[in-house]
Amino acid sequence: MDYDRKSAVSSFYGGRRSSGDALNRDYAAPPPTAGPQSRRDSSSSFFNPAGTGTLPRGAAEPAHVQNAGYNRMSYFDAGREEPVKGGHDEEEHPNEGGWDVFADFNNAGPRYSHAFGIGHNEASYQQLSPQLTGKMDEESSTQGPVEMVTVPALGAEWGKDELKDMTKRGRREKKSENFGRKWKAFHRGEYGLFGRKWLTRRLLVFTVFAICAVIGIVLAFVIPRVPGFSLNGRTPLVSATGWFNQSIPAEFNRAPANFSFPAAISLQVDTNSNFLPLVLKDLDAQVYDLDSFRLVGTGHLNHTKLQAKTFTNILMPLNFTYLATNDSDQTWNNWYNACKNKIQYTGGNRPGLRFRLNIDINVAGLPTKHSTATTVTNAPCPIELSPNAN
Repeated sequence: MDYDRKSAVSSFYGGRRSSGDALNRDYAAPPPTAGPQSRRDSSSSFFNPAGTGTLPRGAAEPAHVQNAGYNRMSYFDAGREEPVKGGHDEEEHPNEGGWDVFADFNNAGPRYSHAFGIGHNEASYQQLSPQLTGKMDEESSTQGPVEMVTVPALGAEWGKDELKDMTKRGRREKKSENFGRKWKAFHRGEYGLFGRKWLTRRLLVFTVFAICAVIGIVLAFVIPRVPGFSLNGRTPLVSATGWFNQSIPAEFNRAPANFSFPAAISLQVDTNSNFLPLVLKDLDAQVYDLDSFRLVGTGHLNHTKLQAKTFTNILMPLNFTYLATNDSDQTWNNWYNACKNKIQYTGGNRPGLRFRLNIDINVAGLPTKHSTATTVTNAPCPIELSPNAN
């Protein structure tokens, strides 16, 4: 018995059923092939049942019969041959009612479903009248069927975002987001200031410009200006009067070298640049010797009110006081020679005083003080010493 014998079940491939013992049957040797490298037909009998490449050795060629391979009905769906109802085309009969898919849901049209007894009685569904009040609704509920409304199930009581909004940080972020959204809408002209639709950005700009213009015009008339000061050219220093003259003694001493005397400086104030009356809180003056730059006198003037658009003459009191080491001091000699008696000079012409006057002005309505200065080169001394003065 050869070990390469195979079971020839030829009936599976459509061949004639053989008789006898297939295991003990001797098969004839196969015919020689074209070469050792020739290949058999490896096509499957399922896809090519009529082929002979897969037949066992000695099996007869099967007949061409209908088999289980692909055919027209296996891969092509022909569909229904007739429509669901009627057997006619709705386009050819437009007046006849076709298939209405909403018939079972909108309670209108013919009913195609009679499950649970629905559809046999057209009065099984009653729509409530919208004109019924609460009391009439209760009365009608006892007389006939009532429409039931399905309420969806409630979800979680608080969401994650809602819990965050209840915190300070969440409220702050929400407030910031609302402000940013309103600010952008305001810049686009879609939101008015303070919630006013008419108070848009354009109107706000014109309003602010008009207000600034009005304020500027008002301030131009209201804000005080620093006045101008000028000295009397002939007699800038005059003798003091009243209680101030009696409060300071007029004297010159050599040992120690010193002098003191009261006086007043004649000033003219120019207020033509002001539209309203000008109020001077105070005036402070300092007098310096022009040769030695030593301080020789001070003055102070309290609250003073001046009319606008005028030239006003005022007298500012000055207290001249100086102390030196001896009578050879240059500053003491300059002021002593200018204030000596006229009879001690030929022709009665005394030398003039040379000094520098600084004035600090404090005007009501202005935030800071202002200063002005002037120089006098030939001012007569306001006092005259006795002929016997040393």
